[in-house]
Amino acid sequence: MPSTHLSLHYHLVFSTKDRVSMIAPPWRDRLHAFLGGVVRQLDGIPEAVGGVGDHVHLLLGLGAMHRLADVIREVKSVSSRWVHEEIGVKLFSWQEGYGAFTVGAPQCPAVRDYILNQEEHHRVKSYQEEYLEFLRHGAVEYEDRYLW
Repeated sequence: MPSTHLSLHYHLVFSTKDRVSMIAPPWRDRLHAFLGGVVRQLDGIPEAVGGVGDHVHLLLGLGAMHRLADVIREVKSVSSRWVHEEIGVKLFSWQEGYGAFTVGAPQCPAVRDYILNQEEHHRVKSYQEEYLEFLRHGAVEYEDRYLW
């Protein structure tokens, strides 16, 4: 085959440090737009970015040469600095870890809708409940003592 064709989509989830609700509604949309811009700067495709006060979700399209851990590290680092400098929230930081789940192209529209409707979703389900469902659905092994 003379060409390479990829469909690599990832649903990323990460929270603020200690899951403190620090992402305030007045600047939340700006943060989400900024996160998408960081992904674009890394030559990724931000298919959806959303979240609530204590965490964010990103649906990304990445290329073969991207290394997922490097992309996430850069997104978190650059966005933390942006919150400190542009928003003025000096104590803001992201948690150390993250969740990353692969998404097949046919599921991308549903995941995109899910991400863009986070406020409505979290009226009935906490971040912890949501994250545990992702782990179980993805058959990810984990130890409770290392989750939170």
